[in-house]
Amino acid sequence: MPSASPIPMVDLRSHFAPLRESILQGIGQILDQASFILGEQGRALESRVSTLSGTAHGIGCASGTDALMLALRALEIGPGDEVIVPSFTFIATAEAVRYVGATPVFVDVDPRYYTLTPEGVEAAMTSRTRAIIPVHLYGLPAPMDDLMALAQEKGLLVVEDCAQAIGATIGDRPVGSFGQLGCFSFFPSKNLGGAGDGGMVVTSSGDLAERLRGLRNHGSWKTYHHDVLGYNSRLDEIQALILCRLLPQIQEYTAGRQRAAALYDAALGDLDLVLPPRREGYGHVFHQYTLQIRDRDRLRVALQAAGIASAIYYPIPGHRQRAFADLPPASCPISDFLSGNVLSLPMFPELREEQVEHIASVIRQHLAV
Repeated sequence: MPSASPIPMVDLRSHFAPLRESILQGIGQILDQASFILGEQGRALESRVSTLSGTAHGIGCASGTDALMLALRALEIGPGDEVIVPSFTFIATAEAVRYVGATPVFVDVDPRYYTLTPEGVEAAMTSRTRAIIPVHLYGLPAPMDDLMALAQEKGLLVVEDCAQAIGATIGDRPVGSFGQLGCFSFFPSKNLGGAGDGGMVVTSSGDLAERLRGLRNHGSWKTYHHDVLGYNSRLDEIQALILCRLLPQIQEYTAGRQRAAALYDAALGDLDLVLPPRREGYGHVFHQYTLQIRDRDRLRVALQAAGIASAIYYPIPGHRQRAFADLPPASCPISDFLSGNVLSLPMFPELREEQVEHIASVIRQHLAV
């Protein structure tokens, strides 16, 4: 039967409800201990996320955007350097490049998988190119084996933007373990999301990890000794505790998203739509379930009228954002096309079969008109 209740993009109330009492108890303990920054919970989370991502070190920070910025700072990327980024992704990837004084170079994405390609990266390289930031968009990993081979050949550094892809894999290797550094976001709607902002950088380099620990803490490795200009970008204990409570269920959450994606596939597979792609050997964690559809905006209106949320990730590609209007023009026709044709449907681990059926029925009725 069609659902009569509104269907949100993400149902955070249902997501947090089973752990509410445990989280509140843990927050009470933190209040009793009065240890709020760089404490036991943060260290536990750093250890667990680094293990999940197949790396040796985790460095918690204030947001996913800060994770990218800190990673670039740790690699000593700055003015005069160019960093290749995909145009079709959230602005934070390019923002972080600007924050360290370097220049983002927007490159178009693969029309099927929405990620950087080695061919696109190589064509955009100049003598000033220092690094690339592949984005594992919507939960599907970028082709890291090929990108890493190119980076090694050309002497480039690699920072993985894993904000939407915690737990995603290529073969048996997790994202975040390919580049010199991997960056995660714990924004509430992410696959592992807290009750506020938060982020983490992971690496297997002890030197980079140590550099990051000082950079996130005002450039200080010893109290009141500030060797470089750093940042106030520390993950607080309450957020770390919440994430530690959620993390043991990450495989269950991923399975819920994959189950919902399979239901969508079955319900929408015979329609005139482009469904989310899969790649053989790639573990997709479905941060989003994103369609390509003609006349997208009319479908959004129909979904809204039926009480169904939807979202456009992303309506303006990076190379067309006013914040980067001073950069040389970039040609990214695939990103332009996708920005005009993608639509993300509700996606969360608790999404029920009857909800998917209701969403599919509204889409089917719309396309039949």
